[in-house]
Amino acid sequence: MSADALPAVPFEVVARRPPLDYYLVLKRRGGSASTETVDGIVVEEFARQQDFSARGLDSAGWTPGADWWSSASLSRGMRTNPELLVRVVPTTRAEAESVYHRLGGGRLPDEAVLRTYFLDHQPIAATPPLRLGPAQPPADFHERRVYRVLFARDLRAEQVANLQALWRTPVDGTNAAAASGHLDKNGDHITWDLRRVGGTLAWCLDVTVLMRTDCAEAVGSALSDLTAVLRQHGLIPVTTERFA
Repeated sequence: MSADALPAVPFEVVARRPPLDYYLVLKRRGGSASTETVDGIVVEEFARQQDFSARGLDSAGWTPGADWWSSASLSRGMRTNPELLVRVVPTTRAEAESVYHRLGGGRLPDEAVLRTYFLDHQPIAATPPLRLGPAQPPADFHERRVYRVLFARDLRAEQVANLQALWRTPVDGTNAAAASGHLDKNGDHITWDLRRVGGTLAWCLDVTVLMRTDCAEAVGSALSDLTAVLRQHGLIPVTTERFA
């Protein structure tokens, strides 16, 4: 995906419920995943604490000729099973609608209906925020929050380059992150850094929010939209933790 195909601004600060996440599960052919054939569709949504950290994951799957079903074990496997991981492709609702219709499903249900198929909830252990960095925010800010979003899968070099261009990462900066960016919105200051963790199997996005306003929705919007950008580049979100 080229940087030109992505929005110049990675997110807007608005009060809204994020859309569901859609995935295509590809068939295996000759020992590798085939982009020409789709085995099914998975729809997911993270359940979140009031501070936007993850507390659980809901999902539903569909395969041609079958009804919708819910499986927490499938969502876990999408993130931990290497053989399944290579077959899973993050996608848009528009693409999922097209595939669903092409495979005989008819019209893809709207998101309110899809949520009623979430029957096998996968809890994510909630822990008190860990302290990472100074306890007090800088002058002129009333709160400092730090989050880490973990992702499965790897990024290719050209995908990292696309993110650097999208986020305007300084080429000669001293930051050790693979890509980074920042945004000032209504007085709040948001910065983020993308780093590889666990060898080549995972990435994390560290997001720091310095809040001058009382609009906590800005935090949720930032996390949601930055996560969406990384899903567009093929990563699969695993959880969102709060460090401060």
